[in-house]
Amino acid sequence: MDLRAEITIAASAERVWQVLTDFAAYREWNPFMLEASGRAGKGERLTIRMQPVGGRAMTFTPTVLEAEPRHRLRWLGRLLLPGIFDGEHSFTIEPADGGVRLVQEEQFRGVLVPLLAKRLKNGTGPAFEQMNIALKTRTELIPTV
Repeated sequence: MDLRAEITIAASAERVWQVLTDFAAYREWNPFMLEASGRAGKGERLTIRMQPVGGRAMTFTPTVLEAEPRHRLRWLGRLLLPGIFDGEHSFTIEPADGGVRLVQEEQFRGVLVPLLAKRLKNGTGPAFEQMNIALKTRTELIPTV
């Protein structure tokens, strides 16, 4: 199962990357990923507390698969063992008219996915949209520090 949400942001790729990878500030603006810690570097381990719409918060410790500044951040999170419930999450920053397009995607795989598909579609999908809007607002309105 795949989820995708995209948004156009009137800011530079550098600025979007800066906000996206400032994990310590997530608690100030992010309605989906309530808290995050770690470093955006390949092979690094992150700790992320997520709150799907209408669901309860969960903490994951994904491993960063790709961290290409100003272009892509991608990680893999797992529940227990590989193949039970795996989520490969990515943020891609692409050039767009007057700014960038941010594409947030996740590919869910594993034996539990069919059982959770409705919850993912109704809770996680809208949470992607909320996070994208909040990221756009923070990136466009909060001055660079």
